[in-house]
Amino acid sequence: MAAVELILLQRVEHLGQMGDVVKVKPGYARNFLLPQKKALRANKDNRAKFEQQRVQLEALNIKRREEAERLAERVGGLSVVIVRQAGESGSLYGSVSPRDIAEAATAAGLSINRSQVVQEVPIKVLGLSKVRVSLHPEVSITVTVNVARSVDEAERQARGQQATITDAEDDEQNPTEENIFLGDSSN
Repeated sequence: MAAVELILLQRVEHLGQMGDVVKVKPGYARNFLLPQKKALRANKDNRAKFEQQRVQLEALNIKRREEAERLAERVGGLSVVIVRQAGESGSLYGSVSPRDIAEAATAAGLSINRSQVVQEVPIKVLGLSKVRVSLHPEVSITVTVNVARSVDEAERQARGQQATITDAEDDEQNPTEENIFLGDSSN
């Protein structure tokens, strides 16, 4: 299959800037770039049309980038809590998906959709994770995702304490008659 030439209408990560003529695989063009209105086919008519609209497109891009930068300043350092079931070792039953992160961020006041969440690897364990959220092709922020079994556990993790409490630690924190008696007899 021959590569398809496209004119980018906005910056596309790992591909190019607005106005660049790039060659991509036909499926990538047909299934992503063209339907998302991120590119135009690079034929004679579209090149002329793009050059006529270039100033307007660049102005619109600058306006959207500035809005995204203001939003990034306002919500910088956002942290979201996601409560999930997990085993004793801290492994989740399943994983935390971009959809889960987007819903939690929206509940925290940052209205985003799942396609804006850039997650290199799925979150499959309890704890704090950093996830990148792309507000604009040129502006992204880091969101801290706190995955815990309960809200109390999430608060402990946020303070830097160990999330999982072992039985021995639990006995020290909540002594019962049996623990006290066993503690005295070992002397």
